[in-house]
Amino acid sequence: MSGGEINIHATAIVVGTTGLLFVGPSGAGKSALAFACMNEARALGRFAALVADDRVLVSRFGEHLLARCPPPIAGLIELRHGGIAKVERLPSALMHVAISPVDGATAERLPPEGEQFSAAHGLALPLVRLPLGMPAPFSFIEAVMTAAQKTAP
Repeated sequence: MSGGEINIHATAIVVGTTGLLFVGPSGAGKSALAFACMNEARALGRFAALVADDRVLVSRFGEHLLARCPPPIAGLIELRHGGIAKVERLPSALMHVAISPVDGATAERLPPEGEQFSAAHGLALPLVRLPLGMPAPFSFIEAVMTAAQKTAP
């Protein structure tokens, strides 16, 4: 590791081999969207697991952002209005994409090209804006990331 850990307010999951870091203010819907993404991915036959919910310890690992969970909350995710659930988890994972929950009624229809989330230790992750209430959130993320890769120079 080449950077000390920083405790951030976020939710981190892994789908397949891709780390998704859900970012935004408290109450923005990060946990619900992460939970929905994990469930959708599993329904599609993909591996999906929680790294951390609410508090994520991030550090620099070479040129990558490494996420892990504070031990007291390992494997736990808050389902607003439903309580705390225990889910499949990984102790740590590299993060590849930041996801920002947005209100589809008020957010820009087309976000800026190449938008990034400034993560810890000078690292940045590509940012995907995910409308709240999206019926297939994981499929939406996958489609946006595929389109971004096709238009990248």
